[in-house]
Amino acid sequence: MKLKDILIRYSISTLGLILIALGVGISVKSNLGIAPPSCPPVILNLKWTHISVGTFTWISHLFFILLQVILLGKEFKLRYLMQIPAAFVFGYLCDGAIWLFDALNAPSTNYLIQILLCLLSVFITAIGIKIEVIGEGWILAGDMIVAVMSQVAKTPFGTVKVLFDVALVVLTALFSWVAFGLLTGNGVTVVIREGTLILAFLTGLCMRVTDPLLDRFIGPWVPKHA
Repeated sequence: MKLKDILIRYSISTLGLILIALGVGISVKSNLGIAPPSCPPVILNLKWTHISVGTFTWISHLFFILLQVILLGKEFKLRYLMQIPAAFVFGYLCDGAIWLFDALNAPSTNYLIQILLCLLSVFITAIGIKIEVIGEGWILAGDMIVAVMSQVAKTPFGTVKVLFDVALVVLTALFSWVAFGLLTGNGVTVVIREGTLILAFLTGLCMRVTDPLLDRFIGPWVPKHA
């Protein structure tokens, strides 16, 4: 593949990561609950505030990559190592998005506005995920670990994804209880609430509508494999 085609692919894929990170930032600002994959980094940041959400995000992704190596063994392919730079890029994009919405001082106390912010996060995340996939550039470890578990367990991806998300939320709730005496966060920032369910279930439904449109309008711009 030509250098120009590679740059186009990674540019499109990076746009997808930026949108997903913006979705994370908006969900944090909604203060109504975070999407399951971002629950552990956010709750850890609330306990150890000197370490950013983005840093905990890429640390968790490196852990997911290690799990892939253990599960796949010799079947782990070198190209999967592209998840490492993707982890750092995505982690710090999340930090940038959270900083942006903090700087804008977006409202998060009115319940209607919280719901609207949560739904906006769903919409932007759904678009971002699809654009990232269309670009076929970066590989996010949070998605890849689910695919690997599905392959090893010989279980449908959707089933494994639900179980994986539930496990992340449960672990977050347990840590939150130990650290703060609450299941939902530290009493100021909400990590697990109805927004978590909204983001977990509506994102997939939203993608059923947005995916065909993105395939139509962005798909033709992506260079084809030789």
